[in-house]
Amino acid sequence: MSDPTLGLAMLGLIVVAIMMGFPTAFTMMGLGMIFGFVAFLDPTQSVFSNKIFDLIVQRTYGVMNNDTLLSIPLFVFMGYIIERAALVDKMFFSVQLAFRRVPGSLAVTTLLVCAFWGIASGIVGAVVVLMGVIALRPMLSAGYDVRLASGVITAGGTLGILIPPSVMLIVYAAVAGQSIVKLYAAAMLPGFFLTLLYLIYVISWALIDPKVAPKLPADQYRIDAPDWIKSFESHSRKSMVLGLFSAVFRPQRVRGMKAPDGQAVTYGMIWSNVVVLLVPIILTAIVFLSAWWYVTIHNAPAADVPSAMSAQVTPMSVAPTPIGVDGAQESPAAADEKPQAMGVEATTITEVAPVTEGVPQEMQVQSGAVEINKTLGAVPENFYAWFWSFAGLSALLLLFYYARMDGEQFEILKMLEISVVPLAVLTFTVLAVILFGITTATESAAVGALGALYLAGLSKYIHRTLWASVAGGVMGIALGMIRGDMVTLIVSSSLGAMFAGTAVPWIWDMLSQRKLLTNIQQSTFLTAKTTAMVCWLFVGSALFSAVFALHGGQGLIERWVLSMDLTPLQFLLLSQAIIFVLGWPLEWTEIIVIFVPIFIPLLAHFNVDPLLFGTMVAVNLQAAFLSPPVAMSAFYLKGVAPKHVTLNQIFAGMMPYMLIVILCLAFMYIWPGMTLWLPNFLYGN
Repeated sequence: MSDPTLGLAMLGLIVVAIMMGFPTAFTMMGLGMIFGFVAFLDPTQSVFSNKIFDLIVQRTYGVMNNDTLLSIPLFVFMGYIIERAALVDKMFFSVQLAFRRVPGSLAVTTLLVCAFWGIASGIVGAVVVLMGVIALRPMLSAGYDVRLASGVITAGGTLGILIPPSVMLIVYAAVAGQSIVKLYAAAMLPGFFLTLLYLIYVISWALIDPKVAPKLPADQYRIDAPDWIKSFESHSRKSMVLGLFSAVFRPQRVRGMKAPDGQAVTYGMIWSNVVVLLVPIILTAIVFLSAWWYVTIHNAPAADVPSAMSAQVTPMSVAPTPIGVDGAQESPAAADEKPQAMGVEATTITEVAPVTEGVPQEMQVQSGAVEINKTLGAVPENFYAWFWSFAGLSALLLLFYYARMDGEQFEILKMLEISVVPLAVLTFTVLAVILFGITTATESAAVGALGALYLAGLSKYIHRTLWASVAGGVMGIALGMIRGDMVTLIVSSSLGAMFAGTAVPWIWDMLSQRKLLTNIQQSTFLTAKTTAMVCWLFVGSALFSAVFALHGGQGLIERWVLSMDLTPLQFLLLSQAIIFVLGWPLEWTEIIVIFVPIFIPLLAHFNVDPLLFGTMVAVNLQAAFLSPPVAMSAFYLKGVAPKHVTLNQIFAGMMPYMLIVILCLAFMYIWPGMTLWLPNFLYGN
């Protein structure tokens, strides 16, 4: 016995139950079981023969069999390990010194560290609490307005669920049947754009009303450089770069000088500081060389694909998939678990079903032949102009930076390289191997978890970790020599250094001081707790949505929306407005697993790209953490804030960021290329 009215009753009851405080996952399971029992009720059969019990088992097994969810515990474990490695204190101090001359420097630093730390950990509550402990009191002590101080912490802490690697995007991908890799690529630019809007707001407020962010006294952001470093400064410009390089060839310049620890300055210390000085150049060169390699070399073999693809076309059955904005069909989400072909944005296929990613030789043929555009694998138009323009601009910025570098700036550079660069390299590596198709999201999450363990060991036993890494790298090179090609040597040496640098300090710690043992115990427990919560949510959501559709609730809502004869713009405005309003009483997990699946079947009718819609939902759900009365970020911050900071002040500080979220959504609709350009370029339409 099914009835659409019962389906709507389920939807209303779940909202009421959640607002009353009942656990979301078990409430959905309970409602699904009760209403499903009614739907499958057959008076001629016994109670225990009701098919709802079979449905519960099937849906639970389906969640257990979902490979997409494997990356969640690994990314969560990575975040908890990094959070407990005590790296944020050093990072906050060094970044604050680097931005000391920017208006509202403490607020800008807090927002940047929140965003960066949120990307690395992806755990909103942990980021907000940690930054509340580290940054809130210094800002209030410096005379910052409570609204400004609380706003940057709460808004900055939520960016971690938008900018990849994001658990929210993984949950959406599992619910919507989309590719995690493509969602990560789609969310990259909007996430950084939203961060830029936050920065513009903070700096503008500090410029318009300097009282809300007073300038810090000089003694709070100055550090002393060693005398032997100051001796390299030029009398005219105070730049010490040329002086340091000249000491490599004339070490007598530092003869008799003492380091801060009282030891004499050695030639090795000169070389180590030269390496520190060259790190910005090395990192910039790696980024540009990687871009050049990817566009001009990695994609070049794709030009030979037409002959291989046209050699043989085998019929194959492919399930229908949602239609995107451009009319092209998206591949099934299951293809996410295979490294995907890239740089084939210009590929056109005539009267042929989409090629399943990871199976390039087999396609479903409707009729006609495969026509491959001649531009397949070609270098994008204006690439060279853009590449050399950015390379020249970066060179000028580096030249300007080094021309003004005195001893104090050099010491700040050292602090940044110690506190920021290791975590930045780990985060960049995790994202790069996903986006470039080198690994799947699950494999990349495993690399990130291993890297987090490496950084945790490095923070406690730096010398043992570095020496073990060198030994592991040498062993990796020796093993890579078996095959002999350069790529194998690089990969094997990197993995050898990572494994050895992780294993040695952790084994040493367990046998001696056990500083890291508590870290991994707490991280493992919290990871299991978070993962269990997500999995139960999926079980409850799968059962709830199946029974909701069985009663006809999904069809009723679809017919109601279609009867309104909306344009795509009106549909987007309506759906995003509903999600925005739901963010006030509900959390993002409840919105994604209960309400987002209602809109997903309608995307094809309104010709809305699922990647664009999913990214807009992720941006929109930033407001779920910032909107009272269930503004979790506010309660996280209130728990560690001084007593004189009230919830109303925190709410007042968060409200402008909700308007910025709406502005970002408007930009995403006006300029959809900001969302869709990167996935289209990397993986094609």
